Amino acid sequence: MTQRDERLRPAVVGIGNTPFGRLPAYDSNALATWALRNALADAGLVARDVDGIVMHRVGNYQKLCEMTGINPDFVAVQPQNGRMCGVSIQIAAIAIMTGQARTVALVYGNDGRSAGAKYGGAADRYDSAAEQMGFPYGMTSPGAVSALMFQRHMAQYGTTTEHLGAISVTFRDHAALNPDAVLRTPITLADHQAAKFICAPLRLLDYCQINDGGVAMILTAGDRAADRPQPPVYLRGFAQASSLADGLVAADYNHGPMKKVADRVYAMAGVGPADIDAAMIYDNFTPTVLFSLEGFGFCKPGESGPFVASGALALGGHLPCNTNGGHLSESYMQGWGLNVEAVRQLRGACGPRQVAGARHVQYIAGGPVTTSIVYGT
Repeated sequence: MTQRDERLRPAVVGIGNTPFGRLPAYDSNALATWALRNALADAGLVARDVDGIVMHRVGNYQKLCEMTGINPDFVAVQPQNGRMCGVSIQIAAIAIMTGQARTVALVYGNDGRSAGAKYGGAADRYDSAAEQMGFPYGMTSPGAVSALMFQRHMAQYGTTTEHLGAISVTFRDHAALNPDAVLRTPITLADHQAAKFICAPLRLLDYCQINDGGVAMILTAGDRAADRPQPPVYLRGFAQASSLADGLVAADYNHGPMKKVADRVYAMAGVGPADIDAAMIYDNFTPTVLFSLEGFGFCKPGESGPFVASGALALGGHLPCNTNGGHLSESYMQGWGLNVEAVRQLRGACGPRQVAGARHVQYIAGGPVTTSIVYGT
């Protein structure tokens, strides 16, 4: 990068979140505002310092700006799909790199648990509605799509539900070390195998946890980041690609867009899979973790089951993953909790779940829209 590019390289200087769980007194705007105030305090900034705002799942963008006193020069509002988390962060980064804004607040609010949010079915208010094209074939929920893809993986490679259990157990172990996590009681592989089926072969413990909560991040240009109270965490690389025209059920487990994103994000960051100290992988369902590990080159296609069974994703393992407990155990904040955890790891602020010497942490969200961000110190 040129000297000018380095000055404009985006850095995270503030992060904040609310508690997670059932918070019926707060709507999505209030949760997002709560998290934003925490993130601003973390960054040592106030609302008037923000000249850009990117919002995901907030109830009303104008109401949020009125509540916070922000008059942004740059505004973006994203659909409610979880895949838009990585897209939102990349939009903020591009706005900074092109000079459209100098300090961008990313805000997310989710009152799904108190609102009784349902993912799937004809009355689903929170997804793209594209999955309704698959209703006649039994694809009536995101879980059904994931279950069908995993059945194919089992038949093709011999992957087992015990491999899924290894993911669920590992992430719960991490959540036990995270005071923000909603589910902190350790589980065993036997507990996973005994859990009821939701959409076979996926069980209850293969599903994410819908909760209320808010998360916020503050990004600024690199030449301003060093003056903040917290050590800056830089976006070393980011990329996205999609397979939207191919529908929801991907015969290649979305390895196609993942390969594109992996090539781009690693080239931009100047690193490869071997340089990643920890991964934050979107875990709406446990099979997504397997598909993502293969698609981003951490193991070969078909080898993700034995890879996770080896303990690779645990603290002290080859690739510590979702050290906050992920969507499976911390809370389903649609990627935002994972990105905040990446920042905390690179700040060295994770206490008993800290990955020693972490210098590069990668966020990965695989799917019809695949995104990835490599964060670095």
